[in-house]
Amino acid sequence: MSAPPVIVLFRHDLRVADNPALLAAVAAGGSLLCLFIHDEVSPGIRPLGGASRWWLYHSLAALGASVERLSGTLHILRGNTVDLVPTLARRLGASAVTWNRRYGAAEVAVDTALKAALTASGISATSHNSHLLYEPWTVRTGAGTPFRVFTPFWRAARSLGEPLPPRPAPARLSAAPWPPGSPARCSIEDLGLLPGKPDWAEGLRAAWRPGEGDALARLAAFLGDGLAGYAAGRDRPDQAHASSLSPSLRFGEISPRQVFHAVHSAVLSGRASNRDGEKFLAEIGWREFSYHLLFHFPDLAKANFQPRFDDFPWRASGVADLVAWQRGLTGFPLVDAGMRHLWQTGTLHNRVRMVVASFLVKDLLIDWRAGEAWFWDTLCDADPANNPAGWQWVAGSGADAAPYFRIFNPVKQGETFDPAGIYVRRHVPELAALPDEWIHQPFAAPPEVLHRAGIELGKTYPAPILDRSFGRKRALAALASLNGRR
Repeated sequence: MSAPPVIVLFRHDLRVADNPALLAAVAAGGSLLCLFIHDEVSPGIRPLGGASRWWLYHSLAALGASVERLSGTLHILRGNTVDLVPTLARRLGASAVTWNRRYGAAEVAVDTALKAALTASGISATSHNSHLLYEPWTVRTGAGTPFRVFTPFWRAARSLGEPLPPRPAPARLSAAPWPPGSPARCSIEDLGLLPGKPDWAEGLRAAWRPGEGDALARLAAFLGDGLAGYAAGRDRPDQAHASSLSPSLRFGEISPRQVFHAVHSAVLSGRASNRDGEKFLAEIGWREFSYHLLFHFPDLAKANFQPRFDDFPWRASGVADLVAWQRGLTGFPLVDAGMRHLWQTGTLHNRVRMVVASFLVKDLLIDWRAGEAWFWDTLCDADPANNPAGWQWVAGSGADAAPYFRIFNPVKQGETFDPAGIYVRRHVPELAALPDEWIHQPFAAPPEVLHRAGIELGKTYPAPILDRSFGRKRALAALASLNGRR
């Protein structure tokens, strides 16, 4: 007699290789019903931003094609997970439902309620680690408490040993039929994930091909061209050392174990130095640390990690400045290049992320939550852990944060990390004719230089929206007022 069917529930693990939940379902020996539920109605679930919705559409399409190649079918539902899955499991006569774990408070609550509902119906519910190298509760300080500083966290995590090697995709799936009387399925198009009018996704389509296959191709390309020299070049937006893997990690098109072992192999084979490999793995470690924080401090996207920042005097009248920042019209070329790059492609170089974030929260004195919300809407890799952790780090309110008085100077940052203005010229073409000497500070260029470059400040390119000396003094005064209320 054949084994009863199993439901495998996909969420942020949109791949068939190294997918523990899928492999466990296959190992059960019965037929499989592969299921994705677009759930933005369960309590506390944060709806995706626009760029992430675009990515999800194409990633689901790619996953569906991968499942079909294995003789399976990806079924899609929309609604409340805890309501839909037990009903479907009973109709199917499933013996088990399996999924990969999530770490946000709302997601944990959904999965806990789902497990309880399934267990009450006599259906096995099993969960697995797919999204992290080290799950949040496995890494603890000597006192048994969560870490608040990255370096000792990553040291402690690495001391737990190397993660298990990734496992290949199953050779074939045995597809279970959709049971009669079950909730109505929908198509990917029915989810309404793509922009309508206006269609703002042209730049995303030109920059990306979401899906597991392309994620693996980007990893291979990075190992071939970008990893060597990464430690020195990772801060250079004008160079090709970014892995471009963050959206794929966010949606689980590639696993951190696949990345870890591929990088480790490149170092062992001599294709990359240990220094470059460890520096890149530390970036994977920051992702791990961010999820560690999210799990133990679930209000990371809403509340200051350091409560003393609750009294910080953010400007309430900075709406026009916020809009100028969002549109890349601040008059500071590196900031504007970054924000236009973000809008066009749904991604942003890590060094430039820090610069534009510092400019918003320190020069403009605008609450970090406004920036976090904009990134959530415009980044393809808008991650529920990395995004707020990064913003709080820059704002000084987070764990292991940069001190608030560390204020990035966008001119000096540009001169240091984009010395020939390649990145700025790519994304702010109206400045292309400026000599390198002035490309990061057109507002300081002599009138004749601006004239020869065809630039008229305030018309062809914005004049600076603030005097940075004033902005710095205002930021430090705000910090002093906060310190005075300790």
